[in-house]
Amino acid sequence: MSTPVLHSVRKGRQIAVFLEDVPGTLSEVSGLLGRHGVNIYALSLAEGIGHGYVRMVVDKPDEALQALRAADELVMEREVLLLELSNSPGALGEVTRRLAEAKINLEYAYCADGPTVDRGLVVVRVDQTDQALALLGRV
Repeated sequence: MSTPVLHSVRKGRQIAVFLEDVPGTLSEVSGLLGRHGVNIYALSLAEGIGHGYVRMVVDKPDEALQALRAADELVMEREVLLLELSNSPGALGEVTRRLAEAKINLEYAYCADGPTVDRGLVVVRVDQTDQALALLGRV
């Protein structure tokens, strides 16, 4: 690709909250964070058998963790990479090709963009965070 597709890459903190698989649990968690002034930048919700979990990246992870733990939510924190990519065809393919060629395994990823934005945030969990950061940081 001739135009840059990766505008920035940095480490981030992802919060996972384990939820009962019943109506209203995401509403409770997101409402709690909102009441504590925490903004959610990225979110992924997955189901299991009788439970689910939400992965998210927020603007104030310390405050989010404190509020969630005070509410007796089961939470886990993980290190992820935050990629700011061009919202264009092939952008994600280009970046994931670089990771694959370096033998860095992509464990999971999630993102959301709208058709009116030029750049989007992609959250990725890899098996070699520092190596991926070094590789992708050379843009």
